[in-house]
Amino acid sequence: MRILNDRDEIAAAVGEELGVSEWVGINQERIDLFADATGDRQWIHIDPERAADGPFGGTIAHGYLTLSMLPSLGAQVFAFAGHLARVNYGLNKVRFVAPVTVDAMVRDRVTVLEVKDLDRGQQVTLQHTVEIKGNDRPACVAETVTLLMPS
Repeated sequence: MRILNDRDEIAAAVGEELGVSEWVGINQERIDLFADATGDRQWIHIDPERAADGPFGGTIAHGYLTLSMLPSLGAQVFAFAGHLARVNYGLNKVRFVAPVTVDAMVRDRVTVLEVKDLDRGQQVTLQHTVEIKGNDRPACVAETVTLLMPS
């Protein structure tokens, strides 16, 4: 895991790949729990029998499920040291490039794209590329923006 210790080290990491998370499985139970939590119960996610005859040969994870895993996957890759308040500021761009089929394995590759100094701290833009084991195309590419503020 990469630890970014202070403002200077964070700023110096622009353009660097911070690392890659461990592989995590996306099983039907995880997909169903996400469907229950969000109310998105489209058959392509939760009906294995119907989805078997669908375009992907089985159920697929919600794109937003993949996106929602960025904090936990990213936490395996990097951390900001010290007593910083870390606030999600938003997303610049998100693309769901390839579907995550049930029982696929995914991991997150994280790169620092930009760091801006602000009066109240730093704004860090990270690129997350969620890879699918055995697939040349990623599941998701997302730019997240985080505010780091001293507590």
